[in-house]
Amino acid sequence: MSVYDQKPDRFLAKLPLAVGENVEVYCAGFQLEKWRCKELAFHLVEWLPEYALPEDELRMHHGNILVKLNQAAIRVYTSPKYKKRGEAGEIALHAICRDYFGTIPISPRVFYKSASNDVVKAFDMVHVRLIDGHSPQIWLGESKLYAKASDAVSDAIASVKAHLDAGFLESQKVLLGPQIPKTTPRYDEIVDLFKKSASLDDLLSNAVFVIGIGCNSAAALASKLSDPEYVEKVKGEAIYLVNRLNDSGLPKKIKVLLIYMPLATKAALVSAFDARLKGLQ
Repeated sequence: MSVYDQKPDRFLAKLPLAVGENVEVYCAGFQLEKWRCKELAFHLVEWLPEYALPEDELRMHHGNILVKLNQAAIRVYTSPKYKKRGEAGEIALHAICRDYFGTIPISPRVFYKSASNDVVKAFDMVHVRLIDGHSPQIWLGESKLYAKASDAVSDAIASVKAHLDAGFLESQKVLLGPQIPKTTPRYDEIVDLFKKSASLDDLLSNAVFVIGIGCNSAAALASKLSDPEYVEKVKGEAIYLVNRLNDSGLPKKIKVLLIYMPLATKAALVSAFDARLKGLQ
């Protein structure tokens, strides 16, 4: 059995929105008439080992589980300057893709860090999705955790456009290929896409660029439960993000999936997550 066959219990709920094929919305929900901020932070820490540790380090039992959590927490970051860090958003994107789409991590982002507080210029997520009868899909994630939706989507578009540069993609092929665990199902098919001799066109034709946006939501802040009124308000926020993405022209060039996570406040989430993280360090 693969370590990736086991997952934390589902927490984030998919909202029933008819916005488009390339966008989905996931919400933490409400409890006692408040958006579940602390509960979401706890859930993100449940995914911490998978996010931060490679497959061969994920064998855990009751005798080493705290050590593993400590290792994962330290690898994420140890800086006291947490307010502008985006790891909470990256872990949320990781969790959604794993939980709802059955993707498998093939290269932990934090592997590239030389120190736990480094800013990494790479994809925020590298997963593979395996569907019977189809070529492996390489899911390349870009996560933005911002207060303002406009800033988040602008930065996401700029980042993806920068990642489409031929030089960047070539360097990522060289870095990512050797990190793919040989135990990954359909390993030979996947690694072929990252070989030096392979065309970038082969990688791009099998790639899904997943843009995760977590930002302040007027709907989440004002609502007390996930009722139809709340869903309708979130739909309007999602439509704004989709329109911005479509206007950029990216969906005409590459396969894009937009994942939106409305937050009551980004500041409260990163503070709650940081408290959980530091408690494990």
